[in-house]
Amino acid sequence: QVQLVESGGGLVQPGGSLRLSCAASASIFSITVMGWYRQAPGKQRELVARVTSGGTTYYTESVKGRFTISRDNTKNTVYLQMNTLKPEDTGVYVCNIWTSGDNYRGQGTQVTVSS
Repeated sequence: QVQLVESGGGLVQPGGSLRLSCAASASIFSITVMGWYRQAPGKQRELVARVTSGGTTYYTESVKGRFTISRDNTKNTVYLQMNTLKPEDTGVYVCNIWTSGDNYRGQGTQVTVSS
């Protein structure tokens, strides 16, 4: 059974940092792209960052210079280091993994940036 286990969300003050992790079960093969979406209240879901198997990264404009996505292929895990967090970063962050034939989505982890 395919499973994505997310962790690292929480409540943080503006300017703080969080690190999200998403570990995919070993039954997922041929992973190509790993990434994170964000669902904020009242807003459309947006792709925050993604990284290919070759290491090419993409960031939505609002997080460039503050967030860093990385992956450990030996562990089927993707990370999102989030620095200098802002209230507008608040939302549910959902891990997404694409393979050569399918894609998988996690349950999401809540990130709240508030003083």
